[in-house]
Parts: sequence; structure tokens; C-alpha cells
Amino acid sequence: MRNTLLLLAMLISSLSVRAQQLLPKVETYTQSEGYCKAVGWRVEYHHVNADDRQRLDAALPSGKVAGNNRKAKATPLVLSIEGKKKGAGRFVADDTLGLRAAEGYRLTVTPRRVSIQAASGAGLYHGLQTLAQLRGEDGQIPCCTIDDAPRYAWRGLMVDLSRHFLGKEFVERQIDAMARYKMNTLHLHLTDAAGWRLQINRYPELTHKAAWRSAPDWKTWWNGNRQYRVEGDCDAFGGYLTQDDAREIVAYAKARYINVVPEIEMPAHSEEVLAAYPQLACPTAAKGAADFCPGNEATYQFLENVLTEVMEIFPSTYIHVGGDEAGMAEWPKCPLCQQRMREEGMTDVKQLQGYLIRRIGRFLARHGRKLVGWDEILTDSVPTNATAMVWRDVSEAQKAMRRGIPVVLSPGAYCYLDSYQDAPTTQPEAIGGYLPLSRVYGYCPPDGSLVRGLQGNLWTEYVPTPSHAEYMLWPRALAIAEIGWTRKTEKNFDDFRRRALWQTSLLQKDGYHTFDLSREHGNRAESLKPVENDAKGCVVDYNDAPYSNSYPAAGPATLTDGLRGGWHYSDGRWQGFIGKGMDVTVDLGRSCDIASVSLTFMQQTGPEVYLPAYVALSVSEDGKAFAPLDTLHCDAGEADKPICYKDFVWRPNRTARYVRITAKSGKRDGWLFTDEIVVKTVR
Repeated sequence: MRNTLLLLAMLISSLSVRAQQLLPKVETYTQSEGYCKAVGWRVEYHHVNADDRQRLDAALPSGKVAGNNRKAKATPLVLSIEGKKKGAGRFVADDTLGLRAAEGYRLTVTPRRVSIQAASGAGLYHGLQTLAQLRGEDGQIPCCTIDDAPRYAWRGLMVDLSRHFLGKEFVERQIDAMARYKMNTLHLHLTDAAGWRLQINRYPELTHKAAWRSAPDWKTWWNGNRQYRVEGDCDAFGGYLTQDDAREIVAYAKARYINVVPEIEMPAHSEEVLAAYPQLACPTAAKGAADFCPGNEATYQFLENVLTEVMEIFPSTYIHVGGDEAGMAEWPKCPLCQQRMREEGMTDVKQLQGYLIRRIGRFLARHGRKLVGWDEILTDSVPTNATAMVWRDVSEAQKAMRRGIPVVLSPGAYCYLDSYQDAPTTQPEAIGGYLPLSRVYGYCPPDGSLVRGLQGNLWTEYVPTPSHAEYMLWPRALAIAEIGWTRKTEKNFDDFRRRALWQTSLLQKDGYHTFDLSREHGNRAESLKPVENDAKGCVVDYNDAPYSNSYPAAGPATLTDGLRGGWHYSDGRWQGFIGKGMDVTVDLGRSCDIASVSLTFMQQTGPEVYLPAYVALSVSEDGKAFAPLDTLHCDAGEADKPICYKDFVWRPNRTARYVRITAKSGKRDGWLFTDEIVVKTVR
């Protein structure tokens, strides 16, 4: 009897733990006594249409499926869909779109029966994903009741296929993982300078030439000759989705209730288009131009023809048009652009971008579609049905919503998954930065009727292979999934990390090449506790080289506040200098016997942050006459490292009150970042 009770207690504990591993976390979970052991399924559908039934059949948890055979000796899985009058009130909260109701579900498990109720096929599908997570390998499911619904209507991932073409199979694998964690939007970045990735029948040169380049990896190509090749050349690297490939991706995603949003960049990031069709650039532009000519009527004919084929492939209501980072360098001197400005009564060339976006927006609206673009589209008036995807700063979202424009939140500081996710020296090369799982999960987006949702973005300049792309996506995309789904007033990262560890192990068992969260190093050790510094609180004079207002950290107190920076220069502890370099004087307040002076600079070549060419130390008693002591240089080979952190240390053994440090960047127009000037005096 004692052994039986012990086994029963262990079973109950195991089932309870399984429920605690759910991701995203469900809205309400009520556990009941007992468990259901499902070794097969008898499925009963109620009020489910044929299309949803087909999709749900494919998503049923593994095990023998007995269909509607009432004689089958298996725990029945009953799927019932409720009418709008019954179902809408159960799950809807304050979302004016009513999409919480559409995707919400109720899952009930008893010892003899499993029931999923929802107002739509998508809701039923999400319930099946929760059921799959609850069900153990032995088929046991804890008895419980779950009421659940998403926080946001748009819960997305963006994958950049332009910088490195990852292929259809990779995309479909990510769709599988997205569906598991109730994400519902896949945004494909299909066009950019590095390659056009979608077959357009009317413009064959887009894939015959613009999809191929002279180097296999973006970094070599971008920093080299930036030449394009022709399909079939022996040194041509690239690829593209045929229209059949794209349709298969759309169908694959639809079967999992995921919408695929295509992005066709305009007016910038279009070097590949203009290499294939140079007549679409401004007539004054040199070879290698990036911006379409908004004054040329042929530009609109091209874009509308392309988008017509795109809309034939992608049924998505939303079509992404880019709209970011237009250089506009040629527009002021282009006769076509100037003529367009006169005709439209414009006074600033920036208004040409707004004109292009509005015109394309009207074109999409005539076809029943809605325009979505990066937040630069907000610099001018936008189409009435447009949505802004905010990547620069949360303040851009507030600006948009004050104008009544819906937003999808995707701020780079939290949602750009191409940054390092652990100690950079332990990771494959990335674009720079430091975005660990804790920071992604720590993002707290606002609520409101104009917040459509949340999206994580994987740009692939430094992500050349499918396995590397999965490594960058997972598990950080799990945090995006939970933030987008779970309505929680308080977050608990320790609880989330425990669940993410479990889910990452399951993804790895399924063959995904995830980052190993169990071996995470964490933030830079120096940043975790204050440093002993005899200059702490001392006044710093910035002489003739002030810090950049873009990276002020804590302002004048930064370099003597006793705090060291982490792995990334934007963490509020690293102070940035550009242009004149760095020239600072620390007033120690009294004459001291100085034993050592040290400071650290970082290098992250992706965002043009470099080690200094030299760092010089001088000291003074009166703050006027400085005696130069020593100039330190980087070691041979350090300038070529994509990322490193270098300490510069002097041991002057001199008596002085003032310490002056000057540094110059090792690259023209490069950034310098340092976090603390540490002075040790003789006690």
C-alpha cells in the first residue's frame, strides 16, 4: 500500500510539473484530481467546417486515431466549436478587433474525456498545441480546465531571406515551431540589396540576375565589390523562391493557422532591383544606387506589377512595403523628382517618400489589402488603413497612435534577434550588441486598441546558414511568443527561463539547432558588481571632445560612477565618442600617489565600434600643465577581431591631482566606447 501511494504521489507530481512547463503560459489553469491516459483518439467534431477539420486532423496529438468509430476503446478527444453568440463573450477582453475571442479556447480534461471549445478553428488549433504540451510520452494528461486567449492579434517572427537565402525547407521548419508556441504571423523579408528572393514572371531579371551575387556570405560581398552575377555562373551565389515554392509555404502556414506577410522593399534597400533594371533609378544616379526614383512614372508601373503578382501568391491582408532608411541623396538633383515635387506642391524631398507610400497604399487598398511599413513611413502622412511596424524606439509607437495609426511593436533594443545572445567571445559572429533571453523577455509593450501586436526580427547579414538562423531564433523567439500571447501584469523571468529550458530541450530532440540555454554564460562579469575606484564620484571634464548625445550613458558621472558596462554599448553604462575621439580630465580632488590608471574599450566591427588607435595618459598638479607619461597601442591583429574588450593599464607611480586620457579611433568615422576610468592610489 505504501509503495502504491508513493507511486501515485510521484505520478501526480509528474503531471503537475508537466502543466508548469506550458509555454506560452496559459491565462487560467485549474487542476483536478486524476489523469486521462490517451493511447488513441476517437474524434467527434461539432460545428466545425470541412477546412478546419482537415487542418485539425493533421494537428491531432500523435497516437492511434480512431476517427468516428464509436466502438474504439480509446479516450475520446471531443472538439466542439461554439457559435459567436455563445463563444464571443467568453474570451473577448478589451480588444476592439474581437480577435481574442477568435483565437481563445477552453480545454477540459477529465479521466474519460478531453474537450476543446473555441469560437474558431484557430482557437481549436491553439487548444491542441496546449494539449500536446500537457501530454506525456506515456499518453498521460493531467485532469484540468484551461481558459486561454492571446494578448495580441499579431504574434510574429520576421526572417530575412535576402542577406542569406535560407530556402523553403528552413521556412517550413520555423512555421512548425511557431505553431507549437501559438505564433500566428510569419513576415518574410524577400528583397534587399543582397538579393531578390521571389520569382516575378513579368520581370525575369529579378531572379536571373538580382538573386545572385559574387560571394557566398553577405559580409564578404558587402565589404568587397558588391557585384551581381547571372544565374548559372560558376561564381554565382544566392537563390530564390519560385512562385510554386512560395505558394507551398503559404499553404503550409495556413494549415497551421499562420499568416505569411511578404515584404517588398521600397523606396530604399533596392540596389539589386536597380542593378537589373537601372532605368528605375534617378537619371542622375551612379551605379550602385539604392533608392527608386519617386519622380519616374515607370517606378510605380514596376512596383504595381510586382505587387500584383505578390498578391496572387500571398493572400495576406497585410503587404509589407519596407519604407525604411531611404538615403534620398539623388532626389534633390533629379529632374524627374523635382518635376514631381512641383506638380504635387512639395517643399521637401522627404515628402517624395510619403507620396510613394500613399500611392502604393491606395493601390493595395483597391485590391482589398492593407499596407504595413517600418516606422519611417510616419515621417509624412500615410494611407488611412496603414500599419506602422515600430523598430527604432517606443516613442515612435506613441507618435503613431496619437495619429490614430495602428502599430506592430518590434523595437530593435528587444526584438532584433541578430545580436549576440550570450558572451560575444563565446558565440558565432553576429552584427554586434547583446540581447540575452532575459532582455527580450523583459520588454513590456503597452496595451491599447491600436497595438496590433509584437514581432521578433531575424536579420541575416551575419547569419549565413539555416542552422545558425535557428540558433539565433530559439529560444529567444519563445520570449516573443509568450509576451505576445500571455496577459500578465507581473512577469517572472526565473519561471519563464525554467520553462524555456524545458521547451528548448524538446526543440533540440526534434532536431532544431537551438542556442544551449543551459550553458549560458550571462552578462560581462565586470558589470555585475561595482568596481573599487578611488576616483569614484570625481568630476570629469570633457575638454574639447564631448561624449555623443546618442550614447550619453549617465552623462558626466558615467566614467567615475563605479559601474562597469556589460557586453553591449547601449546598456546605459558605456559612453560613446565619435568625431574628435575622447579627451577627458579627472579631478581627484587632491594630490595623490597614483598606483594605477585603467580603462576598457570595446570593439564590435558590425556597428562600426572600434578599439582606439592609441590611448595616452598625462598627469598634472594644477590642471593646466600636463606631463605626458605613456601612450598605449593595440597589439597586432586586434584591429581585425570582430569583437573584443581591451584593458589599457598604466602604473605611473606619480603624484598628481589631475589625470588626463586622450584616445583616437582606429578607424575613420568609427565609434569609441568606454565605461569607467579606474584609479588606484597608494594607501
